[in-house]
Amino acid sequence: MPRLTAAERHLATSPADVAVKGSESGSALLDALTAFHHPTRRWICELLSADGPASVGRLSGATGLAAGSVSHHLGVLHRYGFVEPAPELARDSRESWWRIRARDLTWDAVDFADGTVARRVAATAEAENFRHHVRAVQEWLVEGQHVDEEVRRAAVATDTFVPATLDQMRELSQRLTDVIVEWSAACRADALQRPHLDRVPVRASARVFPSRPVGR
Repeated sequence: MPRLTAAERHLATSPADVAVKGSESGSALLDALTAFHHPTRRWICELLSADGPASVGRLSGATGLAAGSVSHHLGVLHRYGFVEPAPELARDSRESWWRIRARDLTWDAVDFADGTVARRVAATAEAENFRHHVRAVQEWLVEGQHVDEEVRRAAVATDTFVPATLDQMRELSQRLTDVIVEWSAACRADALQRPHLDRVPVRASARVFPSRPVGR
């Protein structure tokens, strides 16, 4: 049997819905959450986002995973719209190259009935997302001591703890979301217009939630 080209292999994982992702609900949302909130798959997404398009071989070298395992994870991410093939970068029809695909993923575990498998899946995704950010912060606290001073001073850590009404909390949540979404879109557009500028991968996250005083 002749070996399939990369393009032919990609057909097997092509998303059924080619529309812009980000408005999923129900089982489609749960499938997307499961696809993305897998440590290895999220790692692959971040490698593609930070370093640009890469071949399966290059991703295999960066992660230490077998090429077959990388291809499997890429297939899952492709099906749910997180990555897309970049065939124009391949040296021949057998080489498989991929790029990140910017897309939104919004959910709240309480949108699913308590005690259901769906609620557990959504809650697990929330917990894994939190753990992922905690790991990133922990790495920064160690590595940030050794980065260039200009880079370090460009970073920020800020927080507050004040009594607020529910409307005020909603307003802050929306304002922070809008700022991060708009800033991210501007950064992506600028990278296309001025690809010659030096850039560093930047992580920005915000959490707004009611909280009791934290004790020892």
